[in-house]
Amino acid sequence: MTANAPAFPTDLPTFVRRSTAEWQAADASHFLHPFTDHRALAAKGVRVITRGDGVYVWDTDGRRIFDAMAGLWCVNVGYGQEALVQAATHQMRTLPYYNAFFQTTTPPATALAERLAALAPAPFRHVFFSCSGSEANDTVVRLVRRYWDLLGQPDRKVIISRRNAYHGSTMAAASLGGMAAMHAQGGLPIPDIVHIDQPHFWAHRDGAAKGLSRDEFGLVAARWLEDKIAEIGPGRIAAFIGEPVQGAGGVVVPPPTYWPEIQRICDRHGILLVSDEVVCGFGRTGRWWGCETFGTRPDLMTFAKGVTSGYVPLGGVMVAERVANALIERGGEFEHGYTYSGHPVACAVALANLDLIEQQDLIRRVREDTGPYVAEQLAKLADHPMVAEVQSCGLMAAIQLCRDASRKAIAPGIALGMACRKHCFENGLVMRAVGDRMIVAPPLILTREQVDEMVGLIQQALDLTEAEAFPE
Repeated sequence: MTANAPAFPTDLPTFVRRSTAEWQAADASHFLHPFTDHRALAAKGVRVITRGDGVYVWDTDGRRIFDAMAGLWCVNVGYGQEALVQAATHQMRTLPYYNAFFQTTTPPATALAERLAALAPAPFRHVFFSCSGSEANDTVVRLVRRYWDLLGQPDRKVIISRRNAYHGSTMAAASLGGMAAMHAQGGLPIPDIVHIDQPHFWAHRDGAAKGLSRDEFGLVAARWLEDKIAEIGPGRIAAFIGEPVQGAGGVVVPPPTYWPEIQRICDRHGILLVSDEVVCGFGRTGRWWGCETFGTRPDLMTFAKGVTSGYVPLGGVMVAERVANALIERGGEFEHGYTYSGHPVACAVALANLDLIEQQDLIRRVREDTGPYVAEQLAKLADHPMVAEVQSCGLMAAIQLCRDASRKAIAPGIALGMACRKHCFENGLVMRAVGDRMIVAPPLILTREQVDEMVGLIQQALDLTEAEAFPE
């Protein structure tokens, strides 16, 4: 498809055929968006995306946009994959829905559980399905506390997470996350969820990391977990949860010393380790699972997003034998589940998606080709006056913007990240802003030529941001 292709395919239903202004008016009147200032959005007007192909999406004005965020970290195999469409169509015709209650299953649900067990590290042989990463992390809270109850240690309820972590936006998942703005709304976190600081070398450069190498800081940051366990009491700690690489927190890649020390601490105290793989799973870091990239041995892994490449909602929890055996062998009903657990259409699409990832050798490509090439090309931006730091891991990367470019005062009222994001959108690139940190996580089908295109668009946005923020 070309950059000047029509905004809509010719076979779309007539209700879709509205002008941009008509869509914006209808949206402002009826659609409450996630994580949005609705008054500001209504005044500005929403962007309306109509279709996608490969790494690109198109809006109602026919503009092609490079989607360097893979939707929301999820469209790993890119847009327009017919194999996934066919899998969904066939399953909907055969059996569009049946539940996993009543001691019942469907072939796609059981086949996907079997497939995921084969792709996971050795201790994992069981799966509990949900519809999203938020639900998966809610399920973790229930599983962790049920596990310790079954072992006769009901006082072990406290789950330790990290500040600036993101684990979802439901009550329990938002509590697990460490986003202060989310906690400020709704009386969060819920009881028995506590937080330690994040292993963010840049954020701690003038504090805990001052004068330390990254490796030294990694050990210091990991030992904040040991300190918190001692403060609360080992007999009350149920689990520690973390993203291998913090995604929504700004693609915070921990020092290489961090996760091995976290594993040692969890092992020493016998607490469960939960790896939130919602963003990092299914090839994003160059391995099937982020924990494999960083060498941990978790007891639970949550997943969503890339399992279906976002084509259909699906999530779940991989449950290692330590936990699964307690649930199975000690008996009693686990009072938890969802109407759409193991939805047959979602599971059928996931199976087709996993086939495609393997057929196109995407994970090896990320690990050995495109991931290193992204790191190499983004590193060239480190000399830009607007860039303070570049980090990457596989196909996720962050560019820390500099607030004192060329040692000049920043223009009043400028939010660097939002200014840079605006220039990205205006020039045909989706790049996310987390404060002054710009992040990308493109589809895994990305080619070297498309890496060059993406980096060129980022360079352009950085130049425009510098001109706006630091005018002569």
